[in-house]
Amino acid sequence: MPAPLDTRIIVVTGGFGSLGRALAERLLADGAKVALLDRAPAPPTGLPAVALALGGVDLADEQSCQAAYARVREALGGIDGIVNVAGGFTWETVESGALASWDRMYETNLRTAVASCRAGLPHLLARGAGRIVNVGAAAAHKAGVGMGAYAASKAGVARLTEALAEELKDRGVTVNAVLPSIIDTPANRAEMPEADASRWVTPAQLAAVVAFLLSADAAALTGACIPVNGRV
Repeated sequence: MPAPLDTRIIVVTGGFGSLGRALAERLLADGAKVALLDRAPAPPTGLPAVALALGGVDLADEQSCQAAYARVREALGGIDGIVNVAGGFTWETVESGALASWDRMYETNLRTAVASCRAGLPHLLARGAGRIVNVGAAAAHKAGVGMGAYAASKAGVARLTEALAEELKDRGVTVNAVLPSIIDTPANRAEMPEADASRWVTPAQLAAVVAFLLSADAAALTGACIPVNGRV
């Protein structure tokens, strides 16, 4: 019996981080060929044995994204799915924070997803079908103190997901998003040393949901923003 993603070619942006690596491991286990894109200048050691790892990609720049996707297609023969992981976080109140933080969160979390979708879409349509999965955040639904800029940018990712799903629903490409609570990464543990990390979502658990959304079994699902909250 073939693996769920057998022969599929999947691009993961922000692929050198904790979630990107976990996704690569899961997608490889499910039979996919994986290409990782990241703004970091070179792939770090210890990456899973992916088909292609491209560093130095400015994911907020349309031309940089287009060039990276063209390299993936040339190297691997096509693109069947995209997972937009690239993003960042900031905590500051509206009163004491900086307006520049709102611009930075927009560029890091939303602009990168839009640029990636625009660059990858012609390659998906050339296959006649495809999958896009965006990584949003539970904060897109309800922002807490200090979460304004981050939550607003992630709310934009959710609206991008819905709008693009409507745009593509008759063209064979599905677009969905996962909305995790706190992901159990080394960075989050360092930032919140007193928190109960056992209640958080592990990268492997989130990767499993993404892998399903990339599979043929999720063909009827598009425009969904799916909470992945763990026990938070």
